[in-house]
Amino acid sequence: MSTSTTSRRNFLRYASLAAAATPLLTEGHLARAAQQQSVYTFGVNHPLPPDTVLINANENPLGPCKSACEAIANIAHAGGRYDIYDHNEILIKQVAAQLSLKPESVAIYPGSSEPLHYTVLAFTSPSHGLVTADPSYEAPMAGAMVTKAPIARVRLTGDYAHDTKAMVTADANAGVIYICNPNNPTGTITARKDILWALENKPKGSILLVDEAYIHLSDAESVVDQVAAGKDLIVLRTFSKIYGMAGIRCGLALGRPDLLKKIEAFGGQNAMPITALVAASASLSDPNLIPERKKIIGDTRRETIAWLKENNYKVIGDSQSNCFMIDTGRKGRTVMAAMQEKGVIIGRVWPIWPLAVRISVGTPAEMAKFRTAYKQVMDAMPAVASVYDEMPLTHREDLRTWRA
Repeated sequence: MSTSTTSRRNFLRYASLAAAATPLLTEGHLARAAQQQSVYTFGVNHPLPPDTVLINANENPLGPCKSACEAIANIAHAGGRYDIYDHNEILIKQVAAQLSLKPESVAIYPGSSEPLHYTVLAFTSPSHGLVTADPSYEAPMAGAMVTKAPIARVRLTGDYAHDTKAMVTADANAGVIYICNPNNPTGTITARKDILWALENKPKGSILLVDEAYIHLSDAESVVDQVAAGKDLIVLRTFSKIYGMAGIRCGLALGRPDLLKKIEAFGGQNAMPITALVAASASLSDPNLIPERKKIIGDTRRETIAWLKENNYKVIGDSQSNCFMIDTGRKGRTVMAAMQEKGVIIGRVWPIWPLAVRISVGTPAEMAKFRTAYKQVMDAMPAVASVYDEMPLTHREDLRTWRA
């Protein structure tokens, strides 16, 4: 076989993989798409007023820590070259040491969205489906649509945790069972024992994909130790949330080397930007970052939720994250548009709960502005008489149970 033929086949192979890898969705994409379905849009041609409150994309308003910003500034001058000092390997070893893993069980990506998407592409197919909670983070379903895999949505339990027993039995040929813990959008926790039960009782050959993007904001127990034990799971982590690096892009896939190799075939060949690598490393080296930010965000969340409850607004579940859901009793999209008119951009609506909106936790000042705007909107907008007219037929029974 000639060299030119081999090169052409390799090119076509990677081109097909690249095509299969789209659409790759992040929280930012989903938040922007939801806002553009509202009455108003924003972007290059529609700049937002400088005092607009952005609490729609689960971002951290604190931004990168001081040492991460300094690390970016100090390395920027070397941006004309590739990673000649192998910062990627340095970060892998640092993560592995902190999580008691072998370096070959750690892979670095520009955020956790890529390994999430690639895991679904690698392990689902028309005969091996995706199982996910409802509501939960929607991005895995985009990957399942690419592979034409069946999607089983399993509603949350009465306390808004993942119903792992129902998820395990939802598809006997599941390829991926996705658990987001804490959950997005509810911020609620699924107990470690329930995740471990799912790991031991899942269909043979399936992969448990545990998304721990928000875990540092909560008291939830990680399952990273199951990676070291060689189990059939991939754990995702990101620097977008508590570390405040959503726009800088750095995330982790943690798993057995053979599992990481399978998802690597769909992406991960490209080099990470050195600015993201050094910022992530600096963030991990700051011993005060996690406890300090967990307290700041937690205090602001608790203050906001206490105010909502005092004013007889319905908060869904017990969030331990940087987001929570409110049952507005009104059309969620209409509430979004009304809030935007008041300079407050809130999160999106999930089909199963058409009257609920997600709120990300901003700064204390931002949440104070949210409270003022939300009360004004609720006072001016009549409640919906029948919620069932606002949702797909397939979700109506789930909603009837939830509201009961």
